[in-house]
Amino acid sequence: MMGIGNENWGPQYLERLRRFTAALKSRYPEIRLVNSSGTDPEGERFDLLNTNLRAMHADIIDEHYYRSPDWFLKNAGRYDNYPRTGSRIFAGEYAAQGVKTTSPDNRNTWQTALAEAAFMTGLERNADVVTMASYAPLFAHIDGWQWTPDLIWVDNLRSYGTPDYYVQQLFSTNKGTQVVPVEMNDKVIEGQDSLYASSCMDGSDELVIKLVNVSGVSRPCSLALDGRRKVMPQGRLTVLRGADLGQTNNFDQPTNVAPRESALRVDGRRLAVVLEPYSVSVVRVKLGK
Repeated sequence: MMGIGNENWGPQYLERLRRFTAALKSRYPEIRLVNSSGTDPEGERFDLLNTNLRAMHADIIDEHYYRSPDWFLKNAGRYDNYPRTGSRIFAGEYAAQGVKTTSPDNRNTWQTALAEAAFMTGLERNADVVTMASYAPLFAHIDGWQWTPDLIWVDNLRSYGTPDYYVQQLFSTNKGTQVVPVEMNDKVIEGQDSLYASSCMDGSDELVIKLVNVSGVSRPCSLALDGRRKVMPQGRLTVLRGADLGQTNNFDQPTNVAPRESALRVDGRRLAVVLEPYSVSVVRVKLGK
C-alpha cells in the first residue's frame, strides 16, 4: 500500500491525486493507494472528497475522527449502510476528545476509552468495508508533548498504557477472520439498553463476542449460540472496566484500568454473563468440529 497525502482537502488535492494515481497504477497496478478524505468525518470538505474519490474508484479512503465520546457512541453504526462494493475505508486516525479537539486539557480517561470501544464494535462488524484502523497519536513524553490524548505515555525511564491502550490491546488480541452476527431483537446491537456488540470467529475455531456496556448499571446478558457446530462447555471471559468514567492510568498506578480474565461456564448453547457497569467484556467460546 501507499498513502498519497494526509488530511489534504480541496480541488487541488483531487487534481494532483489523479496524476499520482495514473502514474503509479500504470507501473505498479498491484499497489493499493490510500487517499485522504480531509480533516473531518463530515462537512463540506469531506463530502467533496468522498464523492470524488468514490467516482475515481479509489482503493482506500482514509477517514479521521477526533470527536467527543458522545460522537463515537452515536456513530457506532456509521458503516452499516456504506456501499459494500467499491472503495474501502481506513479509519486512519481516531481518538475521543474528552474536552475538545486540540485542548491541552484532554486526558485518556475511561470515558474516552469506553466510547472508542463502542465505536470499534461497529468497525469490526463492518470489516468488509473498514479494512484497517489505527488510534492516533501513539506515543507522548510527559515533559515534551504536542497533542493530547495519546495512547502510551513515557518518561526517561518508565512507560504506561492508558485505558484507551487496553481497549486497543483487547481488540487486537481478540480479532477474528470471519464476522458473525450478534443481534438483539433481530437488530445489530449499537446502543439499545446502552449496549454495543460485535462477534467473529478466529482461526482456532473460537467464537469471540465483544460486549460494551456504557451505562452505570449492571446488565444481565443471556447469549443464545445458534448454529450446527458443537459448543464446548468451558469458555473465557475478559473484562476491562473503570471504577468511574474519569479514571485514568499513570506512572505510579499504570494498571488502574486493565483487563482481568476468568473462566466461563457454557450451559449447552446458552451463555449467561453479567456485564459490569462501564465495561468492555470479551467472551471466547471454543466450537467443536
